[in-house]
Amino acid sequence: MKTKSLAVVAVLVACLLAPLASMAAETDAIQTELKALVDKVREKLKEGKKTEADLAAEFKAFDDLLAKHKGEKTDEVATIALWKAMLYDVVDNPDKAIAELEQIKKDFPDTDPGKHVDQIIAQIKKESQFRKGMALPDFAETDLKGKPLSISNYKGKVVLVDFWATWCGPCVEELPNVLKTYEKYHDQGFEIIGISLDTDRKQLDAFLEKHKGMTWPQYFDGKGWQNKLAEKYGIEAIPTTFLLDGEGKIIEKDLRGPELEKAVAAALKK
Repeated sequence: MKTKSLAVVAVLVACLLAPLASMAAETDAIQTELKALVDKVREKLKEGKKTEADLAAEFKAFDDLLAKHKGEKTDEVATIALWKAMLYDVVDNPDKAIAELEQIKKDFPDTDPGKHVDQIIAQIKKESQFRKGMALPDFAETDLKGKPLSISNYKGKVVLVDFWATWCGPCVEELPNVLKTYEKYHDQGFEIIGISLDTDRKQLDAFLEKHKGMTWPQYFDGKGWQNKLAEKYGIEAIPTTFLLDGEGKIIEKDLRGPELEKAVAAALKK
């Protein structure tokens, strides 16, 4: 199952963890140095440190490591460059990430990471349509109760668009926080739109019956990862959430726990 437990986009996991794993059997210095640096990045992301300023020391460490191995055109060195490039995407700087990836194509054309660059760039460009401050494209569907469902129906409200599934462990773990925030701020103008990636309607109905606090509308088409709205918004991992302001613009993505409540409270005051 795909998740964003480290706040890392799915393409980062798919394209970067695999090369790193393939290096695990080797005992060279590059592998050891890279693993130590990656561990530091993971720890900071776990702590909620996700800005370029937060990770300035790690960006410099990547530069230092690349400088140390300058001129070496190996998969291992290209993987260092790839981690650095993708870290820019994690800190919400897709333009810089793409620039770094284009440079990898030039510097490491015959390496395995270099051969995957175009695929990664395409994914970043797709995800860039849904960045902070941009309007989330609307949709017109029907919820589980047969009622019309769209973002525009909630104009003037603060809305959480939540992609989830009953079989998604992290989604279920986060549910108490979502319920707490909903119960506290719903009367003040906070709404939720659930988009279920389940394939079994009976299983979904049973879950909603058990968790009676989930009174917000749910979209379900039974197609799992091929869910119509999941494909529309390029969803590669769940839980994925978009917190929208009254104009339907993205305030933030993938907020968890106390961060969600703080963001909702702040948005409602504006």
